[in-house]
Amino acid sequence: MEIHIAKAGDLLLQVPLTYRDRPLAGTEDGLIVEMEHSVLGTRWVYDGLGNPLLITMFAAVSMTGQGEALGMVDDDGRWVIVPANVRIQGGGWSKERIPIDGFAMEEDEGEFVTFRNDRFEMIVRRHLHFGTRPEIGLSATWEGQTTPVILAEVVDRA
Repeated sequence: MEIHIAKAGDLLLQVPLTYRDRPLAGTEDGLIVEMEHSVLGTRWVYDGLGNPLLITMFAAVSMTGQGEALGMVDDDGRWVIVPANVRIQGGGWSKERIPIDGFAMEEDEGEFVTFRNDRFEMIVRRHLHFGTRPEIGLSATWEGQTTPVILAEVVDRA
């Protein structure tokens, strides 16, 4: 799973991708490319917003106050943390147990995609905008960009 932030003209885009070792049944419309990895072999690259596992992970990070994953490389037999140039912040939640699974896609408006489970609505943005970090959600900043871009917002429908 990877999420890229890319600029195309005046647009700032979020591009979630998932890599699979075999085609994912029922998601043919989300296939972006079949590629060859130098070590892992053939990989199928999908629009991540069609992959239920990525959506569950997106919800988990958005709702639990997590940040970006650590980047690590093997440097001559020793694992070294590579500093990230993008800072990701989740909105956090109380100590209450919350459902982060069961999200189903309800709408794909192109600029954003809405997912719902039995309690929450999660809006994941493809076209990013700057704003105030959501109370529950996911935002990103990077060097020279201190105003957050909003990646996802979560609303409690209870």
